Amino acid sequence: MDLWDQVVGMVVEFAQAHRSGLISLATILALAVLYRVITRPLRRYMVRHAHKPENIQNFLLVWRYAWLGAGLVLVIIALSGSLASLGLSAAFLGMIIGWSLQAPVTGMAAWLMIILKRPFRIGDRIIVAGVTGDVQDINLTHIVLNQVGGTISGEERSGRGVLVPNAALFSQTIYNYNFETCYLLDEVAVLITYESDLAEAERMATEAARQATGQIVRETAQQPFTRVEFADSGVRVRLRYQTLATDRQRITSEITRAVHQAFRAHPHVEFAYPHMELLYRQKEPEDSIGPSGDGAPES
Repeated sequence: MDLWDQVVGMVVEFAQAHRSGLISLATILALAVLYRVITRPLRRYMVRHAHKPENIQNFLLVWRYAWLGAGLVLVIIALSGSLASLGLSAAFLGMIIGWSLQAPVTGMAAWLMIILKRPFRIGDRIIVAGVTGDVQDINLTHIVLNQVGGTISGEERSGRGVLVPNAALFSQTIYNYNFETCYLLDEVAVLITYESDLAEAERMATEAARQATGQIVRETAQQPFTRVEFADSGVRVRLRYQTLATDRQRITSEITRAVHQAFRAHPHVEFAYPHMELLYRQKEPEDSIGPSGDGAPES
């Protein structure tokens, strides 16, 4: 029993004499274990869902250096020998580092959000930060878009590249044309006169859309349809149909051309447009009416 007490006493004395070193060693071991526990599932997930292998390598490299830097700082602080000062110093240092590296850290966090939640993928057409474009690349700092429009009106690729910082994703609304499906609802509006045959106009419009989007109709099982409303110069027919998000402009152009040809060839359907009509009416001669108002000449 005396021997056991001596051993315990020696251990306690050693711990008291080397308290800072033991705290540093415990900190290193704890960080190493935590790093391995977190990194393994994170690596497996990113291998399955990340867009590019080089992004995974770059992120894991930064991830490793971040842990090494944090461990080094904590070891240095632990050598002070005070657990209270260790906690306060670590919190203060973390706040300073987080503030100074706010943009890079936010960008990397946004990249992780893209990997985990997958709000869009490479090839999707999105609107972010007021820019419409097709996603060409997603890296640790930026999203690369092939701008749609910009140099032209409409929704066709302009070929101009746009780099959107990942950090902007946390403060911007993101619209994804391909979020659940590659199709979206589009419309072509046409104005016809009140005297036109409305039923025939709707039939020709839906037939034009059905011919232009035949493959889409078969894949989605959704037929084109119309909605009508009164306007100042006539009846507005809104032809609505499913279209490809990335081929919207071409399909709209084909349907517009077909509707124009069909309406022009039909005798009872006319396009309406703002105009004025002047009606002339012949006025009766004044000398044909007598003073008495009965039409008899004055004697």
